[in-house]
Amino acid sequence: MASTTTARRNTTTTITAITTITTTTATTSTEALYRLLTWLSPAYPVGAYTYSHGLEAAVEAGAVANRKDLIRYVTTALRDGTGRVDGALLAAAHRAMVVGDDAALDTVAELGAAWRGTAETALEAEGQGTAFLSVTLAAWHDERLAGFAARHPRRIVHAVAFGAAAAAQGLPLRDAAFGYLSAFAANLVSVGVRLVPLGQTDGQVATAALLPVVTAAAEAALVADLDRLGTASPALDLFSIRHETQYTRLFRS
Repeated sequence: MASTTTARRNTTTTITAITTITTTTATTSTEALYRLLTWLSPAYPVGAYTYSHGLEAAVEAGAVANRKDLIRYVTTALRDGTGRVDGALLAAAHRAMVVGDDAALDTVAELGAAWRGTAETALEAEGQGTAFLSVTLAAWHDERLAGFAARHPRRIVHAVAFGAAAAAQGLPLRDAAFGYLSAFAANLVSVGVRLVPLGQTDGQVATAALLPVVTAAAEAALVADLDRLGTASPALDLFSIRHETQYTRLFRS
């Protein structure tokens, strides 16, 4: 009798799972970026170059005498002073404009006008805010922004005006906050270069050193709680107060 042998083959099939991860990054449109860069340019007529934020008095007193001192002064303003408050106000104004909450927007405007430590910092914030709204409404008109400006004539500080305008023109909040605080820092560095005086290269080195400070200030603005917001920069406030009666002055604050 013939014998038949059947061989069994074991076949192993390996299935490799391929996972595709798609990362979506929010980007600013070309048109919105154009507006942002225009608003942040030193050529935009808000008068930022006329304000020193008390730095002129600090230089006069010898407290800011070199690049290291200048970096420390601007860092304090961004982390513990006006930059901290203005970043939070900008974010709140932006959010209120996005959702169309005029009552919240009005509240932010009133807080912005009230939260100033000295007469000169109030002048600095409101003067630039008024100028910013005037030129922005002329060049990039928006009806809701115009209505907001009309409800608070000459009382809207620069950060609140900027945040509201950025929202009205479709600029993402993170970009608006980072840009605004970058310009604030750059203006103070420019003041220091002229007053100390420092060379242009020193000014650029200082600007580069401040990048992580500006980044942190912008991120803090995005999560700030207006009900718990405060500052801790009394030395800067004292320099601003002294500047009000300084005998020889180049700047308005």
